[in-house]
Amino acid sequence: MSEEPESRRTFVKLGVGAMGACYAAAIGYPVYRYLATPVTRASAQGQVTTVSIVQKDLPGPGSATMFLFGSRPSMLIHHQDGHYVAFDAVCSHMGCTVRFEPQNSRIFCPCHGGTYDMNTGAVIAGPPPRGLKTYRVEVTDGNVVVSRV
Repeated sequence: MSEEPESRRTFVKLGVGAMGACYAAAIGYPVYRYLATPVTRASAQGQVTTVSIVQKDLPGPGSATMFLFGSRPSMLIHHQDGHYVAFDAVCSHMGCTVRFEPQNSRIFCPCHGGTYDMNTGAVIAGPPPRGLKTYRVEVTDGNVVVSRV
């Protein structure tokens, strides 16, 4: 009879230990990802200095194309007058991805209603503390080349 209580006690100890380990992992992993993310972003962004997009693959004037500049979502806007502008597509307020709204002539963040100027990336309205990062755009040999300013 003395073996049965000991085996129950061992089983309970193992079960509580396993639940504790799962709980620690559930708390620890998001903290690890949060702390590791800036290093990952910095290294990925530091490697990419230009992105080339074939001009014939782009939609016509009055539209935007989303692309990755390193690991960051970015936006290339083709204005009605034919010129291009490119911005980082991450809202400076809470990090949501912004979208181009040609019908409203703006760049809009759907998370908290931030509004940016579609020509300069400057904040027009809402909570964003600063405008969108601007990239240099050059059209050469049928390619649109986006590079860091």
